[in-house]
Amino acid sequence: MSSRLRVLHAIRSDGFAGVERHVAVLARAQTQQGHAVVVIGGGADQMRPALAGSPVTWMPGQTVPKVLQGLIRAGGGADVVHAHMTAAECAAAAASYCPTRGTPLVVTRHFAGPRGSSRLGGLAAKLIVRRSDAQIAISGYVADRVEGASTVIFPGVASADLPSAEREPVVLIAQRLEAEKDTATAIEAFARSELAARGWRLRIAGDGSLRPALERQAAELGIAQSTEFLGMRTDVSELMGAAGLMLAPCAVEGLGLGVLEAMSVGLPVVASRSGGHLETLPQPAHRFCFRPGDAASAAAALRQLAADPEARGALAQQGRQRQREIFVPAAQAERTEAVYRSVIERTGA
Repeated sequence: MSSRLRVLHAIRSDGFAGVERHVAVLARAQTQQGHAVVVIGGGADQMRPALAGSPVTWMPGQTVPKVLQGLIRAGGGADVVHAHMTAAECAAAAASYCPTRGTPLVVTRHFAGPRGSSRLGGLAAKLIVRRSDAQIAISGYVADRVEGASTVIFPGVASADLPSAEREPVVLIAQRLEAEKDTATAIEAFARSELAARGWRLRIAGDGSLRPALERQAAELGIAQSTEFLGMRTDVSELMGAAGLMLAPCAVEGLGLGVLEAMSVGLPVVASRSGGHLETLPQPAHRFCFRPGDAASAAAALRQLAADPEARGALAQQGRQRQREIFVPAAQAERTEAVYRSVIERTGA
């Protein structure tokens, strides 16, 4: 049996979106393998419940100084510091000069692009590269678009039971309502599909700065009566269990935890043919993927699947099987541990 590791995860955050969920799932899985884990960062109201029932220790990290403070307090005796996103990577790199000196630093790249668009960001990127010992990417798509070599480790999600109730004629969107998520294309696709005339509804779970504009768009397209803006929800898994289809329009999704969660409950997904979606979805689902921004193609895929319950059932089964074979927290934790131990051995920490 492998020796127990003490792991510090750092994320500069006071929210709870995809990266925070990623950290929470990985931290829980690592404790199930016997490791001692501390998570610094993430919104308290959501991170604490996400870690409830596990021995993970949580500390606030809403600012870079708070992350650094957490690393100073918890860094003694750590075997590895694992940082997520640039702000926390900066804090961890700075901490490596004193409180976590000699402790290996592993970083995970969640987004497909190089660090440091500004002069200050460029200086920070150089510091992170100099002080980090290994880099993980959440998908091949991300690994191909970030600087430096990466080990690709897919995130995992908990496998869920199939819903017992019959699915509703609902197309679900679950994401932040910000520009990079391209919810506007999804709304246009639902309008073009003309599924509203056949009794289908569009449900949008999530919130963001574009919500007023998207509500106006739905009204202008004549689907306001068939569209529900649900805001931020804590019951997204239940919404996925009740929906008939999921629409994932984002063209720059590093991987897409929402798509994985949909697969876990047997919800067929119509996704953009970009980002990490083609690495996530089963091969038969690729023919229903659409070019980013192409609302007409997305509408055609929705129409075809809405009219074919057997095809939806086949995609649901294939998605669940693929999620259970590849995208599970235990496998993510095992591969991450292998990176940790390789770095520890190489650095002599």
